[in-house]
Amino acid sequence: MFTALRDEFRAIRTRDPAARGALEIVLCYPGFHAVATYRVGHWLWRRRLKLLARWVMHLARWLTGIEIHPGASIGKRFFIDHGMGVVIGETADIGDDCFLYQGVTLGGTSLEPGKRHPTLNDGVIVGAGAKVLGPITVGKNARVGANAVVVRDVPAGATVVGIPAREASQSSRGRAKFTAYGTPLDARDPNAQAMERMAADIAELGDQLAALERQLAPGGGEKDDAGAGEHDPDDVTRPET
Repeated sequence: MFTALRDEFRAIRTRDPAARGALEIVLCYPGFHAVATYRVGHWLWRRRLKLLARWVMHLARWLTGIEIHPGASIGKRFFIDHGMGVVIGETADIGDDCFLYQGVTLGGTSLEPGKRHPTLNDGVIVGAGAKVLGPITVGKNARVGANAVVVRDVPAGATVVGIPAREASQSSRGRAKFTAYGTPLDARDPNAQAMERMAADIAELGDQLAALERQLAPGGGEKDDAGAGEHDPDDVTRPET
């Protein structure tokens, strides 16, 4: 347990440029407080001291604003930045080197016993306000954009954004490097892109309809072209006699 806490301490120093020293992390980082308390609560949970484990985590929630069920499984070097409003459910599985921001929910969608919460593989980043719901899997090094709602599996290395979350682009896959808030600057919401294309198509159809109305209007651009080649016999000039 102490080795895990030391690794998390080092992860904070590496990932947060605002961390200026060890004492500041120990005193001022609610994410560190919550995870350290979780290690104690999980140890108690595994030894069937479940009420005591829940009480310990209840105290941590009161002090930090972060709710972690002691039954959740969390790997090494786990960091919650800012932290307020984070909720991690009982059957959630979180791999090594994962990173969560404030307002994230790893929630369940079923009242049935068994696996109800998400699995985050190694290196996953979940942006602020995102909701990952149900017994789904977020693949290794995937990124969940801020405020996304994820209800389906996410491929390894993918970046998903929007409600419901969809992959931002195939080119975003494989980015193992750190991405703040899980949202690359070039990521665009696929739903918003679809709406933009639809708006462009509607505008084009409107222009075509307006042009057609001008052609069919009386005195418009199209004048009885069918009779343009016919001549009135009275208009034919007769030769002089």
